[in-house]
Amino acid sequence: MSKKFRIIFICTGNACRSQMAEGFARHYGKDRFEVFSAGVFASGLHPCAVEAMKEIGIDISHHTSDQIDPELLKTMDYVVTVCDYAQKNCPITPGAKKVVHWSIEDPIRYVGTPSEEREFSRIRDDLGERVKKLIIEIMEHE
Repeated sequence: MSKKFRIIFICTGNACRSQMAEGFARHYGKDRFEVFSAGVFASGLHPCAVEAMKEIGIDISHHTSDQIDPELLKTMDYVVTVCDYAQKNCPITPGAKKVVHWSIEDPIRYVGTPSEEREFSRIRDDLGERVKKLIIEIMEHE
């Protein structure tokens, strides 16, 4: 069996963006990837992120919200920061083959507004496309 690629998605609180990205990577990467997510802080999995992913048939309700573990980070092949705060505050990743940064808006800012559902879906779809492209790129070049 070929080597599994280890990838981690990092955002500020490991509540929405990195959680959704992890869900997409598990979906698209199937058994070729070991997928993780973490936050600069662990602030709990947000129910709106769970619901947004459920709408497209991906269950992330079992995910946990975790803070970055520097030792785990050293074992990653790919590190993806999905917000500017995470990029600025992520520890050094010497073992990673590639570090990727995506500046994704935090959907939490829309919680409780009339556009909450629409904005979570928009950000979810953006993340889904980015993750899919990244998985394809990794598979083609490895």
